[in-house]
Amino acid sequence: MKNIIFILSVIILSTTSSLAQPNNELYFKNAMNNYEFAVSSNGNACALALSWNHLHAVTKNKKFKIGYGIRFNSNFGKGDFRTAPSKLTSGVESPLVIFADDKLENFDTISINNFAVNSLNASIHLNYAFTKKWEVEFNIDATGFSFGSNVTADYNSTKRLTTNPVVSNKQDAKPTSLNALLISDNDIGSLNSEIKIKYYFKPNWALNFGGTFIFAEYTTTNKLFKDNDRFRQKTFMPMIGICYTPFKN
Repeated sequence: MKNIIFILSVIILSTTSSLAQPNNELYFKNAMNNYEFAVSSNGNACALALSWNHLHAVTKNKKFKIGYGIRFNSNFGKGDFRTAPSKLTSGVESPLVIFADDKLENFDTISINNFAVNSLNASIHLNYAFTKKWEVEFNIDATGFSFGSNVTADYNSTKRLTTNPVVSNKQDAKPTSLNALLISDNDIGSLNSEIKIKYYFKPNWALNFGGTFIFAEYTTTNKLFKDNDRFRQKTFMPMIGICYTPFKN
């Protein structure tokens, strides 16, 4: 984890250094950088997020901005993980999955008492400034990779007994490596998204508060019910954070 944080810090500092040159003064009239740290928790799980993002004004009044960024997430806690692939959860593998009903007969679960999934993802940002002090933002991870230690999960599903009684109730699992935003249950891996309000209590410093909706996904060593090995936990948590914007207009 220390290596990942170091790499992320180098990227952020390199970007700041290159953009802070005098000949970029005009550039910063229409764009800005944000450096953010957020903490989220719901009692059973917690998430830490360290990120850099770059926003571009797309309207003449500069109130609406879109941007991109890099985010390191650390999600840890305990709980149940359910069947992840959309071909099982809804039987639909297209964007129409958001309108499809769940096929509960295909759902299966594993339980992990102490999980920890780390991810490094590229992110997409939408931001609207009501005033110089108040903004609202939605952001979401788009793609990246996850890593973490192997765990032993409890496979206590009744489907284990009815379909294959010899399958052990203890299953080895590890974080799914690839992360990809593909719409709803088509998503793969561990992704983070935030909806938040930003209050600039100083010209370059803001408090963030809102909610985090985060996915954590594990892949089991063995294929289980319906030949599935991917299990996901979806968690919504209250979030608070801080943001530093050195070149805020």
